[in-house]
Amino acid sequence: MRFVVTGAAGFIGSHLAETLRARGDDVVSVDCFTDYYDPAEKEENARGLDVLRIDLADETLDLDGVDGVFHLAGQPGVRSFGEAFPLYLRRNVLATQRVFQSSAEAGVRVVYASSSSIYGEAERYPTPEETVPRPISPYGITKLACEQLAHAYSTGFGLDAVALRYFTVYGPRQRPDMFFRRVCDLLLGGGTFEIFGTGEQSRSFTEVSDAVRATIAAMDGAPAGATYNVGGGTEASMLEAIALLEGVSGRALDVRHVDRARGDVARTRADVSRIAADLGWEPRVPLADGLSRMWAWASARVATP
Repeated sequence: MRFVVTGAAGFIGSHLAETLRARGDDVVSVDCFTDYYDPAEKEENARGLDVLRIDLADETLDLDGVDGVFHLAGQPGVRSFGEAFPLYLRRNVLATQRVFQSSAEAGVRVVYASSSSIYGEAERYPTPEETVPRPISPYGITKLACEQLAHAYSTGFGLDAVALRYFTVYGPRQRPDMFFRRVCDLLLGGGTFEIFGTGEQSRSFTEVSDAVRATIAAMDGAPAGATYNVGGGTEASMLEAIALLEGVSGRALDVRHVDRARGDVARTRADVSRIAADLGWEPRVPLADGLSRMWAWASARVATP
């Protein structure tokens, strides 16, 4: 099979591209190497991949001979208010619209990255897919807009699209702005970790290999138009997660509490019964094991003083 992976030099995308290649698929890797964080890290992620440098908001994907598109490219981060918002419109909404247009014209399936951020402060925990979305960050709004675009292209042009609402994916190659990566870097290099609010906010943490398995399963077997939560089996507070990493590393983290961030929800917990019933997927990696893997990766690449 031949697949396009957008965002292939990113965190989840690089793991996905590698896994597809390992099972024998032909992978066309696409990324535009934005400067949201150091492009050198993306170069490191993409080692071994022949990545096409394409800005999806400007350029059209060539899908001749392609069996499916994994669309993981986008502008991440819930702190997306103010002057940054036009980038979220361009890199999430406009780029995704163009991917959908190309995929509909070529008649190929798209499995695309949505987010638990579309739920906002959810009305139920664990949160099922039929929950009314009420995003509280511009990022979440753009991700919900992409889901609405998929529905519009399905209705108007017959697009076969599957949405995956990822819940706080972590693991090796995690972006440097993300929670566990920042904790690892500070445990290694020293310094104070600023935690928003009380630290009691909790997340449904999902190890990256579990996210990749779900993503491939969706391409291979999901019904057209399906929407799935992809979430880890372990819910933990930020303080509990820090304690786990301290235990794994054998080091203590200096923590300072700051005001709660706008757009940051208090809790996420995924109901994954739908994807389990349809595709037989469930998370396999316990949080403690996943953090051990992440610490091994982080400590191998960051110099210890």
